[in-house]
Amino acid sequence: MTTMQDIIGYLAAILTTASFLPQAILTIKTKDTKSLSLSMYALFTLGVLFWLIYGLSIADKAIIFANSITLILAATILSIKIYNILCNKG
Repeated sequence: MTTMQDIIGYLAAILTTASFLPQAILTIKTKDTKSLSLSMYALFTLGVLFWLIYGLSIADKAIIFANSITLILAATILSIKIYNILCNKG
């Protein structure tokens, strides 16, 4: 049975993940990471990983759903940022 708490959790997961999509799509498409902070994306990606681990530990589907998707996107952007730094592209 779906509770109001579940609905709020899924809405929060959908909205926060969707809010990250425009930046992720733009960065993946253009590969431009000059204006992105390496430390911010490293900390953000690590934080999302810990949220995912937390969600798995309490078996919260909304947290698992949102953070799985966000982790993939954040790790992709972080990888592009690191690649660009190593290739002197920013």
